[in-house]
Amino acid sequence: MKQYRLSIILLSVFETVAVTLWLTKDNLFYLFNFSYIGLSISLGVFLFIRKYKYARRIVQLLVGLYMLIYLGLICQENMQIEGFWYYLFTGVFEAATIHYAVAKIFGPLIFGRGWCGYACWTAMVLDFLPYKEPKEPRRKLGWIRYITFTLSLVFVAAIFLAKAGNIERIMFCSFVAGNIMYYAISIALAFAFKDNRAFCKYICPITVFLKPMSYLSLIRIKCDKEKCISCGKCKRVCPMNVDVTNNSRKRENGTECILCMECVKNCPKNAL
Repeated sequence: MKQYRLSIILLSVFETVAVTLWLTKDNLFYLFNFSYIGLSISLGVFLFIRKYKYARRIVQLLVGLYMLIYLGLICQENMQIEGFWYYLFTGVFEAATIHYAVAKIFGPLIFGRGWCGYACWTAMVLDFLPYKEPKEPRRKLGWIRYITFTLSLVFVAAIFLAKAGNIERIMFCSFVAGNIMYYAISIALAFAFKDNRAFCKYICPITVFLKPMSYLSLIRIKCDKEKCISCGKCKRVCPMNVDVTNNSRKRENGTECILCMECVKNCPKNAL
């Protein structure tokens, strides 16, 4: 059972959140929501340990489609960053604010940028594109994410300042339009830069929340220096250009690790 410890820990964390929110908010939805996500992620980790090739992709589809189609399109909850600002301005700790607190603000203290590797509905599509391994050196364009982050805040603030009517409808329409725009830009960037994760590296505003917390994450890839032969394969296959051979928290692109485990699967000496 020791090898399944991570799967059990992750399930326990999500179940704790699920039960806590269910009891404090008196809403059965939270019990279902976080239990479902926790079970999906734990299943993926279990399948990975069992060496199933498509373990992570299964989790991406289970969680990503659930959040995009059920929560976003059917329940009409804006789960993008604009939804977070919206609920924050209204002073309501519901939906997007809870989602961001668990998955993107405090959760990364435990599982880093695992959200990007296992639950993001934008990356869910990007990971099916052909450039799984970056073909070109990483570009110094990360500053763009701060512009998109600011624009999302300004957009929602402007709606409130203008005292627009039917704000909930506006937020739902912005969710649909935002996703269409995200998919279009991210797919175009993937082919332009020959890198499936170019959008995640340079444009995505969510990383402004994820990166600082990921620096302190408990779950992270570490290298056994005695086994490592410095072949460089882990760096080549990493979609986020992380130097996983360096165990320091200050390692190159360390806060970019999405726990996709490609480095672990491809290490010829099982050093990771």
